[in-house]
Amino acid sequence: MIDQPTIDRIIDAAQIVDVVSDFVTLRKRGVNYVGLCPFHDDKTPSFYVSPAKGLCKCFACGKGGNAVHFIMEHEQMSYPEALKYLAKKYGIEVKERELSNEEKLVQSERESLFIVNNFARDYFQDTLKNHVDGRSIGMAYFRQRGFRDDTIEKFQLGYCTESHDALAQEAIKKGFKKEYLVKTGLCYETDDHRLRDRFWGRVIFPVHTLSGKVIAFGGRVLSSQTKGVKVKYVNSPESEIYHKSNELYGIYFAKQEIVKQDRCFLVEGYTDVISMHQSGVENVVASSGTALTPGQIRLIHRFTNNITVLYDGDMAGIKASIRGIDMLLEEGMNIKVCLLPDGEDPDSFARQHNAAEFQSFIHEHETDFIRFKTNLLLEDAGKDPIKRAELIGNIVQSISVIPEAIIRDVYIKECSQLLHVEDKLLVSEVAKRREVQREKQAEQKDRERRRTNAQNEGTHSSGEESAPANYSGNMPPFPINEEEVGNSSSPIPEEEYTSFIPQEGKEGQEFYKYERLILQMVVRYGERVMCNIADEDGKEIPITVTEYVTNDLKVDELAFHNPLHRQILAEAASHIKENGFTAERYFLAHPDPAISRLSTDLISNRYQLSKYHYKNQKIVTDEERLYELVPGLMINFKYAIVTEELKHMILALHDPAIISDDEKCNSLMKRYNELRSVQSILAKRLGDRVVLH
Repeated sequence: MIDQPTIDRIIDAAQIVDVVSDFVTLRKRGVNYVGLCPFHDDKTPSFYVSPAKGLCKCFACGKGGNAVHFIMEHEQMSYPEALKYLAKKYGIEVKERELSNEEKLVQSERESLFIVNNFARDYFQDTLKNHVDGRSIGMAYFRQRGFRDDTIEKFQLGYCTESHDALAQEAIKKGFKKEYLVKTGLCYETDDHRLRDRFWGRVIFPVHTLSGKVIAFGGRVLSSQTKGVKVKYVNSPESEIYHKSNELYGIYFAKQEIVKQDRCFLVEGYTDVISMHQSGVENVVASSGTALTPGQIRLIHRFTNNITVLYDGDMAGIKASIRGIDMLLEEGMNIKVCLLPDGEDPDSFARQHNAAEFQSFIHEHETDFIRFKTNLLLEDAGKDPIKRAELIGNIVQSISVIPEAIIRDVYIKECSQLLHVEDKLLVSEVAKRREVQREKQAEQKDRERRRTNAQNEGTHSSGEESAPANYSGNMPPFPINEEEVGNSSSPIPEEEYTSFIPQEGKEGQEFYKYERLILQMVVRYGERVMCNIADEDGKEIPITVTEYVTNDLKVDELAFHNPLHRQILAEAASHIKENGFTAERYFLAHPDPAISRLSTDLISNRYQLSKYHYKNQKIVTDEERLYELVPGLMINFKYAIVTEELKHMILALHDPAIISDDEKCNSLMKRYNELRSVQSILAKRLGDRVVLH
């Protein structure tokens, strides 16, 4: 466990812009920063980062939080893992007790898979450097490719011996579970239940996430071992932590240079990336031999809008790969293509040239993708009218997915000249394709909306919440004895709270809206004094927001509907008398991720009250109006929840199990009558007339 002072130091040190910038390209906009959201398919920047508040939030998908939450969500880490990640980033020592055997058993599967992969990476590296076969076979191969020692170390390259189960035996010996060796894909199980290494007899290329965690491996069979082996490269299978379509080889080592150069080079294989890095061209990633996927494109787009695809002279491979590049156009990216000299690939070309020469060649020979694709297909079509018609359709489809109208128009005019087709025809065809695309997108959005509504029926969006009308009535009764005030700051115990309102599916009810708004006041202003009350001796006792809320609920024996809300209020009440307690800070750094996430959401979604002017035209802030805002919220909440509770009590009274139980029935009737009286009093305070039957 990490102690609270250490957590506080980590949160204080973690600058939200610095943390997010490791994964998202941010641009300053006013006092905030903005970039493409890393958590959904974001084509226009909707991810905002506030240095002043230390928070980030996407106003499209709603995800965000403080630096810890961002790392948890982005890297799929637990709360302690995210804290350790940030501690390492900022050089903060984390002291914690060793986990017990029981605690180790309940560690998440994801954590276990990462741990196994780290072991395998170290094992492969050690084998490469210290095993006789590693040095004579694996290292010899890397030397042949021209890789220096520092490059081998940087990319954590390794070797697995020809023994079919050397890794498996070592892992079992070290105490790693068989199931995790299989789930990571490092091993597979034979029919007779024996473990076999997947990567035996291969040099190893670890695959890293944006933050540098090893999630998979690629293994290449060496030339002397290729007899009878059909596949030169073997890659880790999909797992809980590895989804090939969302990863790019080399992105961890390239991300900073991609941002700096505002350009990404895309190549095919592992050695292409490594050789280019060694030559000094570091803004390069590989699709690992697969066609580009939407997930990979989004990963690149978060760092740059400019991409250059490097091809060797293999025309068959080029034609196969360009089919997926339309997705880059659809993302609004600026795509160029560069053909390397015949017989060269990025690996061999990089080994023969330094960074300046490589960059110069690309600058001189790269061409726009649409022009490249048009010329390439024209060569294929020749004078065949059918093939030319197909070519025109193919080019029109590529142009139609480009989001910018001006860029589409430029391409239409250029392709009209190349294809000898009237631009009016191309304009018409592009318009038809775009209309079809809009219809499909609308249908998809409608399906997603219906699915979301079905899953979260009645829940509030992450946007602004509206406050109730200004409340001008009197405050409810409040104890005036200082001892009573001190003792009152504790909500109804969980075991004593009973409600007939169903726990699930009530987030859209009126009372729930006010409940969240009250909790928002507690998290933001819980320790602030909102009023003073005089005791019998005329001594003024300061009353905080938390004390007021907890007491006011206790007066009518009510509680928040949501258990998490009740927990937050209870913790605020238990700490309110502590010196230096700040509710906002306490809950943002809470060890329970559910509480810290909710608190972040409440803090970042400050609802905007109607602007309140005095005669001097001064605008009064929420904090200055706590004395009227909190009572107003409380009375609206209490009236709404009492009304809802009464409805469900009537339903409960029709339950045969309750009717047949005199004790339960009498208890329910008594509580029902009490709540009717409370409802009547609340209605008068609200200034409404409610007829009770």
